[in-house]
Amino acid sequence: MKGIRKAEGGRFFKGDRILTKSMTAYGRGESSHHDTRFVAEIKSVNNRHRDVVLRMPKALQIVEDEIRALVAARIQRGRIEVFLQMEKKGEGSEYELELNLPLVKSYMAVIRELNETCGLEKEVSTDYICQLRDVIQIKTQDLDIEGLKPGISEALNLALDSHETMRMKEGTVIEKDFLERIQGIEGRLDEIEKRAPHVVEEYIKRLRKKISHISTEIEIDENRLAQEVAIFSDRCDITEEVVRAKSHLSQFRHYVGMDEAIGRRLDFLIQEIHREVNTMSAKASDSSISTEVVEIKGELEKIREQIQNVE
Repeated sequence: MKGIRKAEGGRFFKGDRILTKSMTAYGRGESSHHDTRFVAEIKSVNNRHRDVVLRMPKALQIVEDEIRALVAARIQRGRIEVFLQMEKKGEGSEYELELNLPLVKSYMAVIRELNETCGLEKEVSTDYICQLRDVIQIKTQDLDIEGLKPGISEALNLALDSHETMRMKEGTVIEKDFLERIQGIEGRLDEIEKRAPHVVEEYIKRLRKKISHISTEIEIDENRLAQEVAIFSDRCDITEEVVRAKSHLSQFRHYVGMDEAIGRRLDFLIQEIHREVNTMSAKASDSSISTEVVEIKGELEKIREQIQNVE
């Protein structure tokens, strides 16, 4: 992608800023070392925490901790499935099959006893015997694990690079959507801020009209009216809520692109903004402000859905 560069540690930058990453992605890597070929595949989906699931040959389980550490250094959050395959080149194989003859003899003795006891005459086929548990044992040849580690590491790092590229591409799309919606919300907050002073003015007009409607002979007590207006003005003042909501939006922009898992922080900020706009609507008791709040809440919900896929 244009303007994107990769730095040490596998992080992707645009200019001097680290890119937002998605939790959903796929990556594949392949390497050959001496007479062995390694294929690594990495698939990740959304998850609140980091959950690494390894699927690989039993002979390689000795390096499981090292593989987990390699993945954890590059991926901070999500359910990550790592598939590692190892193939010997040529006709050789890292596996040997061995017939467990003592066990076979025991199985046959039990079968003969069953036939004699129950009067059965059914013959036992070779296929049936081979399907019995532990009749055929799989033995792995002794592997030079230290000698295989470079090939394993290369395949995994290539898969992680591929996986990271996909996460970054999807994350860039999500980030663009975030910033566009945040800008739209800020515009609506500006409209709410402009509308707020008129709420008190209209309240004064409604109050005077109501008093006049009750009786034209009652003289309006301007001091009492001023007190009522002051109480209403204090009760419907939404300045603090608007300031806090804008501050949260500013923090949202700051967190986007940080070199760490940001999904939970963004989710928390969206909850806080949602709380502030709810308070604005309740305090102002104004249809225009309520309309803006409804639109803002719709945008917040869309952002929140996208956040669920951000690392």
